[in-house]
Amino acid sequence: MPFISFEGLDGSGKSTLIKNLKAHLEGAGLKVVVTREPGGTPLAEDLRGLILRTEHEAPVAATEILLYEASRAQHVAKVIQPALREGRWVLCDRFSESTVAFQCFARGVNRPEVEWLNRFAEQGTRPEAVVLLDLSVEASRLRQTGRQDQGGQSRDRIENEADEFHNRVRNGFLAQAKAEPERWIVLDAELSQDQLLQVLLAALKKRFAHEGFPG
Repeated sequence: MPFISFEGLDGSGKSTLIKNLKAHLEGAGLKVVVTREPGGTPLAEDLRGLILRTEHEAPVAATEILLYEASRAQHVAKVIQPALREGRWVLCDRFSESTVAFQCFARGVNRPEVEWLNRFAEQGTRPEAVVLLDLSVEASRLRQTGRQDQGGQSRDRIENEADEFHNRVRNGFLAQAKAEPERWIVLDAELSQDQLLQVLLAALKKRFAHEGFPG
């Protein structure tokens, strides 16, 4: 069964698009698992808290990436691989491509080392399609502010990074998409949610026609 991950800056609309795609797939009688990184299991969610908290000691870059990879290894073994074996579609909010964008492009960690750690934690399980909701940092900030004004959670440690950091993250996503066009589907996150879903469905129908994707 297909494993699809969703990438983009915070506020790009990943969660809503995942929810809408899940509804479409389930409406066609397919079984779907929605999950996220970092997180997805009780242990991985505990690690997420350590990574994103704004109080107490902040992890250095090497510690940060090892926490991400520990969370991923647990997540893959306990959630993603079992779901795929059961014939379920897996929709994941972030995966290894986020690690490359945030840790390599934004933090400057050596990419070959990060790629090795990603492959180790993935245990042979990689998304067949990576959906990027591309959004400017300025638009991302405006959406985050609007979310907070409506009573949403305050910014976490990563969201609090400077705009220059998030611009490097965005460039990291775009660079990966350019290098692997056969895996990546790049969407304009400024489109309406209805438009995004329709564009995504058309792209997925081409990618997964052999899986009986419901158009």
